[in-house]
This record gives sequence, C-alpha cells and structure tokens, in this order.
Amino acid sequence: MPRWLARPLAALVLLLGSVPATPVATAETTQMTWAVHVTLAARWLDPAEHEGAITPFMFFYAIHDALLKPMPAGLTTPSLAESWSVSPDGLTYEFVLRSGVRFHNGEPVSADDVKFSFERYRGAAAKLLKDKVKDVQIADARRVRFQLKEPWPDFITFYGTTATGAGWIVPRKYVETVGDDGFKKAPVGAGPYRVVSFTPGIELTLEAFDGYWRKTPSVKRLVLRSLPDETTRAAALKKGEVDIAYFLNGPVAEDIKRTPDLKLLGTRTNAVFALDFRDQWDPKSPWSDRRVRLAASLAVDRRALNEAELLGFAGLTGNVIPKHMEFALPIEPHPYDPKRARQLLAEAGYARGFDAGDFTIHPPYHSVGEAIGSYLAAVGIRTKIRTMERAAFFSAWGDKKFKGLVFGGLGAAGNAATRIQSLATRSGLYAVGVLPEVDDLFERQARETDRRKREEMLHQIQRILHDRVVFAPIWENAFIRGVGPRVEEPALNLIPAFPYSAPYEDLRLKRP
Repeated sequence: MPRWLARPLAALVLLLGSVPATPVATAETTQMTWAVHVTLAARWLDPAEHEGAITPFMFFYAIHDALLKPMPAGLTTPSLAESWSVSPDGLTYEFVLRSGVRFHNGEPVSADDVKFSFERYRGAAAKLLKDKVKDVQIADARRVRFQLKEPWPDFITFYGTTATGAGWIVPRKYVETVGDDGFKKAPVGAGPYRVVSFTPGIELTLEAFDGYWRKTPSVKRLVLRSLPDETTRAAALKKGEVDIAYFLNGPVAEDIKRTPDLKLLGTRTNAVFALDFRDQWDPKSPWSDRRVRLAASLAVDRRALNEAELLGFAGLTGNVIPKHMEFALPIEPHPYDPKRARQLLAEAGYARGFDAGDFTIHPPYHSVGEAIGSYLAAVGIRTKIRTMERAAFFSAWGDKKFKGLVFGGLGAAGNAATRIQSLATRSGLYAVGVLPEVDDLFERQARETDRRKREEMLHQIQRILHDRVVFAPIWENAFIRGVGPRVEEPALNLIPAFPYSAPYEDLRLKRP
C-alpha cells in the first residue's frame, strides 16, 4: 500500500483530536480571520500582475473592484459598470460607470482610470487583449468605449471574468504617484475593504470601507494569515484562533468533519489539475512519444486518489476544460491500467522504465503529487519530486522554466477558449509548445461570430488535445474549507466554482 494511503493518524489525533471547537474568549466580534494555505505574495495585490490563476482573486475581491466580475448573480455581473452594451457590428463595447463610486483614498472612479488600468495591464492574456483592442476611448467621466480591430465574441469573457485581471480598476493618480512597487506595498482600490497593514508572505489586515457602493460590510476587520502547514491550519480552527481554514484534505478534513460546531464545505472549482509534459516538444525526450504520455496517464488511479485526498469531492475527467464551462466537451478520463502502461512503455523502447527527471508539484498539493509520483514509479517512470512556494511556482511555470513533468492547475473562470488560450496556444502564458492545428483552430474560432461553428471548433481542439495526450487531466479540483462556530455566512459558496470567500461584503458573524 502506498505511503499516502496508509498515513498514520496518530500524530493528527494527538494534535487535533482532543481539542474542542471553542472560540477564543477575547476574539473581536467584528473581526474574521482566515488560515490561508499559501504564503502571501505582494504581486497578488495588484490586478496588473494577474497570472491567470485564481489565487490573486482572494485579495482582489476584498481590495479592488472590476467593471464586470463573477458574482452570485452571474459570471459577468455589472459592478463598477452599471451597464454595458455592444454595437451591432461587434466592434464597440461601451461601459457606463456607476455614479459616485470612489476609491479608498476618496478619488472618484472615472473612465480615465478604466483606460489607464487596461493599458497598464501586463498579466495573463495581456498580449491577446491588446492585439484585439484597437483603442480605448473616454467619452466622458462615466463612459468608456473599447474599440476592437475586428469582432471578437470573447472580449467580455476575457475582460469581465477571472480569466484575466484586465477589468479590475486601479486609481491612476495614486499609482503614478507611488509607482508600481509602492502600489504593491500599499494598494488602494475601490473594493469593500481597504488595506490596514501587509506583511509580505505572512499576513494581510483589512478594514471595511464605509463608502463601498454595493453595501457597507458588516464585518469590520478581516485578517488573512498564512499558515502553510495543513495540521496547523486545522488546529487553529479548532482552537478558535481562525474562523475559516482553507485547503483541508484527507485525514485532516475527516477530523474537522467529525468535530462538533465545525463545518466542512467542499466545492468543485474551475481548476482542472493535470500532468503537463513540458518536454514533449523535445524530440530527444521520452515524453515526445505519445505512448509514454499515455502510459503515465494510465498509471494513475484517479478514483483512489480522489477518495484518499479530497474525500471524493473532485470530479474525474479527461479534459483540461471543466465540464460546467461554456463550450466544454465532456471527455472520460483514462482508466487505471498499470499493465497497459507497462506495455506501452515497452513498445516505446522503455521496457525497464526511464528516469524522467524533475516532477514539479503545484503547491500546496504536495501529497497528491507524491502519490502520483509513486504511481508513475510503479510502472517504471522514475521522477524527482520538486516542491516550491506557490508564487514562485506560478512565476516559473509562466516563465517556461520548468523541465520534465509538472502537476498543476488553473482555476480562473471563463470558457473553453480562455482555458485553451492559456495552456495550448502560441500566446498562452503556460504553453511551451503548440500544435499548429490547435493554434489555427483557435485563431479561427476567435473570429467566428456563429456560436455553433465556434463550439464545433473548440470541441475539435479539445479532442485533439485529448487524442494526442498533450496533457493528462487528473480531476476537476475540489477545494475543502473548514468553518468555525462564530460564522453565520462564510461567503464560500455564493459565487459558483469560486474557492474562496466572496463577495466579502456578504460575510456575517453570528450575533454574540
């Protein structure tokens, strides 16, 4: 039995089992505290740096606001924009800003800030957006127009969802005064909470912004505290030191589930975790052989892994596009078949297996990655596990620095086109190599205004990626959270497929 299936619970019982779930007597009734599973990177406070992952939106939803964004009402809910419209020829998008909306420093949110934020944006899909947008025109202080070079049906999906950070608005005058580095240290936004203090890597403290347009938050102070160790997060929740603990799995999650007065909430997110064969584009690498990539996929027992690590909450899939996304093609995962995996390796010339080099794991999914490494080793694919801090992982992944094998996932919203763009096209932030037919189909579908024809092309791309085993999808990720007894509304399941608390202004604590 693999080590990860037989992890002893004794240490967890000693640490967690006898501690009742009781709130600390001195806890402020107007403060909520989160145990966050990652170290807090300064760049995650700046929408311009968005990396195509969902993690920064943990902070964006508190500090900043967007023209449109995913909300309980829908994927592209008008927010700073009270309305938007598109011209009959599909070339002009006009946004009307809400009247009287202000940033935390008192400056009004204007069309000039919208134009500045778009032009300043340099994160995921920035080149694609700027290649498609001909001009951003300021009609007046409350109206801004985006003029496209040609009709592009996905403009709103890229601009108005968490697929990018381009639609999140920052104050031009303040940014120009303090500079980019100064903005990361002390960001000013138009969201429901303003920054009180930030210790990079460790803790972020926020205070309710009474002038927030949607409503004044009832919880006056938020603290997001980095506790990377899972058992430490769970212990803090049980002791009442935190109100919500992110990313609880396996035995730790089971323990929280059994604890009176605590709740365990799992949600299926937009993230699909997959094996990314970074060296498949090198003809000298074993990974360049489709049979080897297929063998790796067949070697993994997804069902057992799901039950052991995510309590069965994840959805097994054979596609890098989650099933619920627009234009997604349902594809069954490869079965668990280690015998066939060994046969394929032998056919490819690796009857004795091979040394596959680095296997870099998306933090903090280390135990999942280690389990996958054990499955691969069982059929002869020997890897060297490599772990790192989350912000560094995304930087290195996006900068094309990884070799060998990567286990990773992206959780941003959007549709099949936004996910394909980031992973499998020439302009994709996380794409190392590209299949010419995929790139061609992607460009064609981007110009196609007939929805049925677009869907056919996007489905064709997904079939090609699956048939060529460009990736080996493992599951549609489940994100498990623990909630303490003081919380009335944790805002954890209000926005579909969003893993974190949001909208923050909807948080509620129980009355004392």
